[in-house]
Amino acid sequence: MRRILISLIFAALPAAAFAASLGVPLDQAVRLSLSAPAQSIVVGNPAIADVNLDGQRHLIVTGKSNGVTNLIVIDARGRTIFDRQIVVSASAGEGVTLIAGPVATRYACSPQCETSTDVAISQTAAMSVASHEGWPAPAPAAGAVAASPTTP
Repeated sequence: MRRILISLIFAALPAAAFAASLGVPLDQAVRLSLSAPAQSIVVGNPAIADVNLDGQRHLIVTGKSNGVTNLIVIDARGRTIFDRQIVVSASAGEGVTLIAGPVATRYACSPQCETSTDVAISQTAAMSVASHEGWPAPAPAAGAVAASPTTP
């Protein structure tokens, strides 16, 4: 009898409450379907993700900044119909970063490569990236002193 009671309790709870975290790419949106019409939406940190209703049974979650927050959706009876952790991170799309001296240029490649960002980096950072990637370290800029790794 006890097993049946426990099974009924778990069956009555929304399956979404036990689901894994939801990954949302930075500056992109994901559409979610709900099991019941939403009455209230709560976002733990609105600076990380923005959530909007699309009808009564669909949500649009937009990644605003890298980080982790949570999303809770409540129906008209006050029951939680959706409760998940939202993880916003950079898109895993195709791309490459070209480091030329103190400037790193990011190219987004889908289907053709186009410049997406130019970021100035320090000579030390460029050498560090090169050494971790197995590339030869860039030559120091004219008049600059090359940084040498220190051992602890």
